[in-house]
This record gives sequence, structure tokens and C-alpha cells, in this order.
Amino acid sequence: MRSSKSRSRVKNNRNRPSGGNVVNRVFDSSGPEGKVRGTPQQIIDKYNQLARDAQLSNDRVAAENFQQHAEHYLRLLSEAQREMEARREEQDRQNRERQAERDRERAERQEREAAARQSDPAEAPQPDVMDFTPEAATPESGLVETPESKDAAAAAATEAPAKKEKAPRRPRTRKPKPAPEGAEDAPTSNGDAPEAAE
Repeated sequence: MRSSKSRSRVKNNRNRPSGGNVVNRVFDSSGPEGKVRGTPQQIIDKYNQLARDAQLSNDRVAAENFQQHAEHYLRLLSEAQREMEARREEQDRQNRERQAERDRERAERQEREAAARQSDPAEAPQPDVMDFTPEAATPESGLVETPESKDAAAAAATEAPAKKEKAPRRPRTRKPKPAPEGAEDAPTSNGDAPEAAE
């Protein structure tokens, strides 16, 4: 039972596990009737066929020999399949653990975000506060009312209407353009500007 790969090729793959992928690997089997070449399953089938042929020809020794060769490759194949199944189960377990870890992290992150949203009053909906009370009827502040505060409140109340009664401002007039040096005697077009003394 030698692998069909040459020795020089095997040297290049030293870091690979020695088993490799036995299920698909091609083997050369030196049986009683010559070489049988193929994957383990193909070799098993071939030896079983040779064993049946030997039984039909009443050659019990050859039939037993072929069955032993088939059994060897059957063990080799079943061991490789067990390893593959164990590897697959291990990968599934690791994937489940990773997924569970991701789910835990996601849940923790969502809980932190929810807690941050609940504890941050700026993010909470704010009530609309509208004050319909007149300014004069301010609620009690709990301070004692003194004659000075009454005078200040009365003065503020009388000043407010007085400010509203002032006439509206007129727009400001533009400054006249500086006249050329020779045109000092020319009258200015702006009547509001005072005349310059000579």
C-alpha cells in the first residue's frame, strides 16, 4: 500500500498532516494478482469483486486473501471518515460557540445602547412648555415684597409703554461724496448737512 505520489513531491508538503485527504487519495495496492490502483473505495470494490470471482472458482485461499486486502482499505477509509466527521463536528461546535459569543456581544451592546438612551435626558422626548400668563402676574417667588421693589416694578411698567410710544426712526442719510478740490464753492445737495465756515 504505497501512495502513488513520488517521494520528491511528498517532501514539499511536509507541513501537511500525514493523513491528508485519504478518501480522495489514489493508492497503488500490490495484491496477489498484481497492482490495483485507485481511491480506497475503488480498491475495496475491486478486491471484493476479485474475492467473489475467487469464490465462484472455488479458490477459498485467494478469496480470503482478497477479502483481507479489501478489509485493510475498508479500515483505512472508515478511519479517515471518522476523522473527517470529528473534524466537522469540531468545526460546527466552534462555529456555534463563535455565533453564541457574537450573539452575547450584540445583546450586551444593545443593552448598553438602550441604557445610554434611557439615562441621557437630552435624548428623551422633551415636553412643550408654553407660558400663557401675563408678565405682570408672575407667580410668587417666595421673596418678601419691599417698598423699593414696588417702586421698581411701577417704574418698569410705566417705562415700557413710554418706549412703545416713541416715533419710528428715520433712515440715516448717506454721507456726501467728497467733492473734487476745485468744486468747493458748489452748493451741497444735502440740506441737512451744516455749512462749513470760511
